[in-house]
Amino acid sequence: MIEQLIDLFLDEGFADMSLSDLAGSLKCSKTTLYAVAPSKEQIIVAVVRAFFRRATERIESRMMPGDSALARLDAYLRMISEELTPGSQRFFADVDAFEPAREIFHNNTLWAAQRVQALVREALPAGSAVDALFVGTVASLIMNAIHRGEIEESTGMGRGAASRALADLIIGAITATGTSRPPQH
Repeated sequence: MIEQLIDLFLDEGFADMSLSDLAGSLKCSKTTLYAVAPSKEQIIVAVVRAFFRRATERIESRMMPGDSALARLDAYLRMISEELTPGSQRFFADVDAFEPAREIFHNNTLWAAQRVQALVREALPAGSAVDALFVGTVASLIMNAIHRGEIEESTGMGRGAASRALADLIIGAITATGTSRPPQH
């Protein structure tokens, strides 16, 4: 049931759907929906949480421990894009508009940024000028902007393309950087 709700929410969002709409779309009873949680709001929270948990588990399960740190970082960033791309504009707008869902998204993005920071630290050559904390923070800010639709609005790039471009930017910064900082003026 949760998987069906995830797919429905990703396609159509959830804010404008009543419990009757949800039950009709899934061809089940409201009683069946109440088995997920006791109210529409709690169903939304359960489904959004399950979506991000599923995405995280899929991403982590596909990371290859024997790969180089740079390859794992690249894979992680690309898999984030892959997992979030099915979400419609409506879904992300609804997540942003509903405080409990927005908090789940925010917490998930913070966790992803910390994961990016750790992977960047592993991937950096000794003496690199790249700051892992900065990269993780930028990744978090850009991921949020991508999923609020701000990047698409300003660049025309869809969520998937923008997420891949972020991955390319981060990997490019790590591979192109010298081992010392340029002089400060």
